[in-house]
Amino acid sequence: MSNFENFQQYPQKPGRTGMCPVDDKNMTCRTGHEMVCEHRKNLPDVIHSILEQMDDESCFAHIGDDPIHFSTSVRDMIDKFREVIFPGYFSREKLDGVNLKYTMGQTISMLHEILASQITHVLRHDCLRYGQECSECETSGYRTAIEVLKAIPDLRRMLSEDVRGAFDGDPAAKSHDEIIFSYPGIYAITVYRIAHILHAMKVPQLPRIMSEHAHSVTGIDIHPGAAIGKRFVIDHGTGIVIGETSVIGDNVRMYQNVTIGALSLPQGAGEKLRGEKRHPTIEDDVIIYSGATILGGSTVIGKGSIIGGNVWLTRSVPRDTKVFIEVPRLIYSMSETA
Repeated sequence: MSNFENFQQYPQKPGRTGMCPVDDKNMTCRTGHEMVCEHRKNLPDVIHSILEQMDDESCFAHIGDDPIHFSTSVRDMIDKFREVIFPGYFSREKLDGVNLKYTMGQTISMLHEILASQITHVLRHDCLRYGQECSECETSGYRTAIEVLKAIPDLRRMLSEDVRGAFDGDPAAKSHDEIIFSYPGIYAITVYRIAHILHAMKVPQLPRIMSEHAHSVTGIDIHPGAAIGKRFVIDHGTGIVIGETSVIGDNVRMYQNVTIGALSLPQGAGEKLRGEKRHPTIEDDVIIYSGATILGGSTVIGKGSIIGGNVWLTRSVPRDTKVFIEVPRLIYSMSETA
């Protein structure tokens, strides 16, 4: 007997319709249904009030403009970049001498299409939404995508140095493979270095959306406009923030919860300071321990310096300087029952 026929076997009270099994002891199904229907009666009024408010110019809306569907495509694009930058690590099949050219050629071709489509989309979006002069969106998108792909050999060398830097400074790392596969710092740096190339090419929106995707995955927030040198190492990484105009030299290592940020701004200063240097400069060979906060566009941390945990800095530090906070006084309280 079918489930449908099974349902029909339940006794129905006079005046009751539907196929919910109901008896005098259990009215859950019917009362639940009635409750839902009663609440849904309020929907037309709620919808009307929301639609009326959409004309409020003090709020933001994107009505009449093309939507930008990023969540899946950006993640796919980043995954394809990682397949190309670290061949064999993130591929869906084993790579060897027989299939390398075919498989990687296909992956690079797919990456080009995704990247060109995304760049074209953001260019067209800004052109139409903000009434900009025509930039030949599709031509620009495909041309820029090719230029980005041309940068991949240098990008691979740069990221390989980042991996070596992480391995050389972390006794817990058992291999370079472990770092590539699992370290959130390398994921965040990989996405940053790609996004930085796009940012330098004046591609709107896409670089920041990429970096915010990495932020959501790793807890590491690196603005694509920051300038970061070779062998950059993020250890652990959760809570790190690196602002747009930060300049970071070679062989810099930082730990979790570090902020390389701007000083607080007075109200209305955003437009005035947009494009100005607001974030610190960290010179070569600097180590910044967890919880440190370094702020201000004129702040320079000199080469070879060490910034201790939880330090708060808003002024420059000479080269080869160690900055630590005074050891706090600890209070130990013994339990009376001990």
